Amino acid sequence: MGRFLDLFRPISRFVPEVKPPERKVSLNQKLMWTLIALLIYLIMAETPLYGVNVGQESDYFFTMRVIFASQHGTLLELGIGPIVTAGLLIQLAAGSLIEFDNTNPEQRALFTTASKVFSLVMVIVQAAMYIVSGAYGKVELGTALILFLQLLGAGIVIMMLDELVQKGWGIGSGISLFIVAGITKNIWWSSLSLYVVGDGKRFGAIPAFIESIMRGEPIWNWFHRAGGSGTPDMIGLLMTLAVFAFVVYVEGMRVELPISHSSFRGFRAKMPIKLLYVSNIPVILAYALFGNIQLGGQLIWSRWNPDNSNFWLNLIGTYNSTTNYPTGGLAYYVTSPGSLDAVIQTPLRALIYFCIVVAVCLIFALTWLEIGGLGAESMADQLLGSGMQVPGFRRSKRPITNLLNRYIPTITLIGGFIIGVLAALSEFFGVFGSGMGALLCVSILYQYYQTMVQEQVEDLYPFLRGAFR
Repeated sequence: MGRFLDLFRPISRFVPEVKPPERKVSLNQKLMWTLIALLIYLIMAETPLYGVNVGQESDYFFTMRVIFASQHGTLLELGIGPIVTAGLLIQLAAGSLIEFDNTNPEQRALFTTASKVFSLVMVIVQAAMYIVSGAYGKVELGTALILFLQLLGAGIVIMMLDELVQKGWGIGSGISLFIVAGITKNIWWSSLSLYVVGDGKRFGAIPAFIESIMRGEPIWNWFHRAGGSGTPDMIGLLMTLAVFAFVVYVEGMRVELPISHSSFRGFRAKMPIKLLYVSNIPVILAYALFGNIQLGGQLIWSRWNPDNSNFWLNLIGTYNSTTNYPTGGLAYYVTSPGSLDAVIQTPLRALIYFCIVVAVCLIFALTWLEIGGLGAESMADQLLGSGMQVPGFRRSKRPITNLLNRYIPTITLIGGFIIGVLAALSEFFGVFGSGMGALLCVSILYQYYQTMVQEQVEDLYPFLRGAFR
C-alpha cells in the first residue's frame, strides 16, 4: 500500500491549500488570524440555510452538536464532522495500510493532500446523507440541490479555516478553536438565556432558578426542572462547574522525567507525561463514530425500514416516525439518554451507553497512541532528535524507549478510562455543553495556554524548538 499516496500526486496541484508562512509569525499576528477565523465561524453559525425552516423537523443530532461544532439549520450544519471523520479514516489507514514516512517532506505533503481529499469526500457524503435521510423533511429536487451546494461550500470554508490556523498562521488548530467557541456559546445560552420555554420559565438555568424561588416552589424544583432533555437547570450548572474543576485538577496530574541537553551542560528540565496523555482525542473520535452511526442509521431507516419491520435493519436502529429519534438498535444505545429523568426511566439503556462510551474511549486512546505518534518509540526519537537525553541512561533509542514504556501505556489506559467515565456521567447529569463539552473546553484551553507559553519559550531559547515538534 506504499503506492496509495502516489494516487494523489496528479491531483495535488488542483487541491486548494493555505500556504504556510515563509518566516516565523509573531504571537500577535497569530492571535489576529485566530480571531479572524473565529469571527468567520461565528458568522456562519448564525447564517441560516436557504430553503430550510429550522423548526419544522426535530434535531435528532442535538447531542452531537458540541463535538461537531455545528449548528442545526445554518451553514454550520455539518460543522467539523467531515474533517474529524476523514481524519479518523486517514489516520487509521496510516497506522495499518499506508506506508508513510512523516520525516519525508514529499510524503508529508501527499498525506496532507490525501487528508483534504478525504475531508472533501466526507463533506459530499454527509451533506447528501443529511438531505436524503430527511433531516430537513421532504424537499423538492431543486431545493435539495441548493441545500447540497450550501453545505458543500460551507464545508470547504471550514476546511480552509482549519488549515489556516493549523499551518502556523494561527494558534492551535481550527477544529479545537471551533469546538471551544461552540461550547462557550452553549454554556452561556444554557446559563443566562431569557427565552421562555414550555414550563413557563426562562430557558437559562439561573433565571429559571430565580423564578422558582420567587414563585414559592418546593426547593427541589429550584434545582431540577422536569422539562425533558435539553432543558438546563441548576443541577446541570453545578455539575458543569464541578466537571470543570475536576478536569482542571486532572490536567495538572503528571509523571515527570528529568531530561538534559547534550550540548548545553547547564540545561536541566523535566519531561511531563500527563495523566490525560492523549488529551481529548478519544472523546472526539468516539462521538464522531457515534454521530456517523446515527447518521447512517437514520438514512437506512428512512429509505428502507420506515415502519421498523425489518429485523436485520432494526439491529442498526429503529426510530420514532414523529420525532425521528432512535428507539432501538445500535443507534439507540450510542445516543445519550440526555437527562437524569431519562436515566431513571431507562437504567439499562444508560448502563449500556456508559459501557460503550468507556470501551470506545479506551480503544481509541490506545489506537491513537500509535497512529498519532505518541508511542514510546516516537517520543524517544523526538527527544534524541532535539538533542535531549535522560540522565543516567545511554543516549540511544532503546533504553529511553524502555523507560517510556514503563509509563506511557498504563497512563494512556487510565486517562482514556477517566475521560470516558467523565463524558458519560456528565451526559446523565445534564452538564452544559452536552457532557463531553466541559472536558474538551478545559483541555483545549489548557492546550492554548501551553502553546502560547511554548511560543515565548521558543523565542527565548531557539535551540529548544525541536523538542516541541
